[in-house]
Order: sequence, then C-alpha cells, then structure tokens
Amino acid sequence: MRKLLTYFILPLCIIALAFLLYRSISEPVKFNKERDQRLSVGIERLKDIRTLQVTFKDTYGHYAPVMDSLIDFYNNGKITIMQQIGSEDDSVAVLHTEAVKKTFRNLKGEQMMQKLYELYQNGDEHLIIRIPQLTAVKDTLFRNRPDFKVNELRYIPFSEGDTVIMRSIIKQVSGVDVPLFEAQMPYWSILKGMDHQQIVNLVAEREDTGRYPGLMVGSIDNANNNAGNWE
Repeated sequence: MRKLLTYFILPLCIIALAFLLYRSISEPVKFNKERDQRLSVGIERLKDIRTLQVTFKDTYGHYAPVMDSLIDFYNNGKITIMQQIGSEDDSVAVLHTEAVKKTFRNLKGEQMMQKLYELYQNGDEHLIIRIPQLTAVKDTLFRNRPDFKVNELRYIPFSEGDTVIMRSIIKQVSGVDVPLFEAQMPYWSILKGMDHQQIVNLVAEREDTGRYPGLMVGSIDNANNNAGNWE
C-alpha cells in the first residue's frame, strides 16, 4: 500500500496540482491577450465613429443623433474642403500675392479669393490661394482604408450583432449651447463568449472605481473633447 501511494498516487496528485497551478496562471494570461485584441478592434471602430461625428458636427453644427444618420452622411453627404494653390514657403509667390491683393483692396473674403482664382485661371501661376470645394464625404474620409465598411460601424465587434450605444445632445455649459455625443461598447458585448467570471471581475472593478464598464468615446455628461476612455 505504501509503495502504491509512493509510486502512483502521490505522483498523480503532484501532476494534478501542477496542472491546476498551470491553468490558474495560463487562463488569465490567455483571457487578457484575447481581451486586448478584441478591445483594439473596438477602439478603432470608436475612433472611426468619432471621426465621422466630428465631421458631421463641423457640417451641421450638431452631432448625428443615430447611427443611420451617420452612415447616410458618409454615403451621401458633402463637406467643404480647402484646395491649396501655391505654397506659403514660396517667398516670391507670397510677395506677388500680397501685391495683387493691394490692387483689389476693395474686395474682401470670398470675393478676393474668387478674383485671385480668376487671375490664376488666366495664367498667373505665382499666386497663393485657398479655394473652398464641395466634396463627397466618402471621397475624403478613410480613403486609405480599403477594408473600411461604413455599415459595420453600428455593430460591436465579436458581439454577434449587438449594436453600439450612441447618444447626442445639446447641453448648456456656462450658458453656452454645446453639442455633445458619446458611443459605448459594454464589456458584456465586446467580450461575449469569453470566460464569464473574468468578465464579471472586470466589470465589477470598473464599477467599483466609478468608470464605465466597457469602451466609450465622448460623453453627454461632461465636455471631454470627445476623448476615449482608453486614452
């Protein structure tokens, strides 16, 4: 019996304990690695939402209230961009442009730019001009992202169809109307299917410290310059 205990049972117990110890160490490491990978995908999507929302506000003076409005803005909206003609580093062009402006000093703002543009079209290539042009949003934003799919913005990655929680309001701050927006991805959605207890612990730790239990960009409670809670 003693030999059985020494040569078989005790080694099996040691192996079992070693396995349990390995699992207790490796499982949190594995969870954290997958969590970080998922969150990085979610962060990129929230950054894209922020980029579109800021462009929407620059155009309309407020943020998009729902995701459908934001997606339609990307697909069908237009924004004004400035076309630069000439370079501010060209000292000859700078002096020439100032001299030309003095001859048309009765013109201001857009009228002056239009006059300079007419001169440029007629052959004066030594002018520095910034001309506003109306351009499609989808021809301006995310042009270098061939994998960008605007319709996916509404969905939380890895969530099997859960949608991003997005809100926008106009709030008075020091007597001034300030447009605010926020977009959220709860941990329970973006980490769906991962270790339940690890998610419970992560959510509890966030809630205990007064932080949103998930990814969030912007805030409708406080003007935070549209910062993400990962920044």
